[in-house]
Amino acid sequence: MSHVLLVDDEEPLRASLSYTLKREGYDVSCAEDGPSAVRLVREASPDVILLDLMLPGLDGMEVCRRVRSFSDVPILMLTAKDQEIDKVLGLEIGADDYVTKPFSTRELLARTKALLRRTATRVPVQGTLPGGPLSMDLDRHEVSRNGELVELSPREFQLLKMLIAHAGRALSREDLISSVWGQEFMGDLKTLDVHIRWLREKVEADPSSPELIVTVRGIGYRYDG
Repeated sequence: MSHVLLVDDEEPLRASLSYTLKREGYDVSCAEDGPSAVRLVREASPDVILLDLMLPGLDGMEVCRRVRSFSDVPILMLTAKDQEIDKVLGLEIGADDYVTKPFSTRELLARTKALLRRTATRVPVQGTLPGGPLSMDLDRHEVSRNGELVELSPREFQLLKMLIAHAGRALSREDLISSVWGQEFMGDLKTLDVHIRWLREKVEADPSSPELIVTVRGIGYRYDG
């Protein structure tokens, strides 16, 4: 169950949105001012924050700045201001998206779900990813199998990174394409299958019977290293 932190100083709106989010299956915490919001982010580690711009104590901009100093949790700004500069500034300080009041519940839920999906596909950019017999050095951009270097193309490297970062979890073809090729990719999904085949030939002990990168029928692929 995903945990939503709802930050707004209007009690009727908090009550209404909290009810709606809970009905949709979310675990919900609420804060009515900036300082409480920052404290709850530290204590509760929410999966997404719905953050009003106009708050007592600390405004939404300052809350966003402070949260970004220690967390990359996705933030959806709720703003009554419609000036373009406010929207741009909100995103520049680390917000991931925004909706302008008054907004529809359907739009808010859709944007919240989109941020949670994006977070699910987020992968580290530094350090080492262990993957059973495989190890990825993200800083050196190297992959080794049982201590021996494996030569991968940049695309193969990104694909393997995505799979290992979410080891044990089935990733859809759409998520893999979006993460590795970009959201604007207009090609055939079979492009992914071809790259998976090439990747298996390089990292699997027996590419004809893969044990690391397995096919999840009807969904996509899963890393089982």
